[in-house]
Amino acid sequence: METSTNFPSGQGMHLRRLRDLSDFEVASNNPDVRGWSVRGSDGKKFGEVYELIVEVEELKVRYLDIELDPSLNINERDRHILLPIGVAALDEESDNVFVPSLTSESVLNYPPFVEIQITREYEQAMLKSLNLPLPSHTSTKFYNQASFDEQGFYRRKRSAG
Repeated sequence: METSTNFPSGQGMHLRRLRDLSDFEVASNNPDVRGWSVRGSDGKKFGEVYELIVEVEELKVRYLDIELDPSLNINERDRHILLPIGVAALDEESDNVFVPSLTSESVLNYPPFVEIQITREYEQAMLKSLNLPLPSHTSTKFYNQASFDEQGFYRRKRSAG
């Protein structure tokens, strides 16, 4: 029996890349941020949005898959990170995503994302790296916090200056 999934076990199956979901797309009133530059609180670009990670049952984007810039001299295998969508802000005029809790230096200590490993432990490691509270371990309540609020991400615009 052959199966084709992104994850080796049932854990993490509720999360999928948007490009793998043929019936899903970014809502027409929201920008598709894939390919946008990602900048930290220091204003320096540290990567680009590579993909959106969706919680399938809820039809919500939970993570931004960020491909870190090669100039950071990170091993190619460790060049992707996931960011909870609610920790970022948009600059639609310049196609930028800002992450105030990271800088081009602090991102070097962020846990790398290996595509087959979206485990609860990895999700908790991300939250710890961002100094965010750890939600309940149960999957039904885990994403019920501002860090995972995609509507907040699309509504929150970075102010000029």
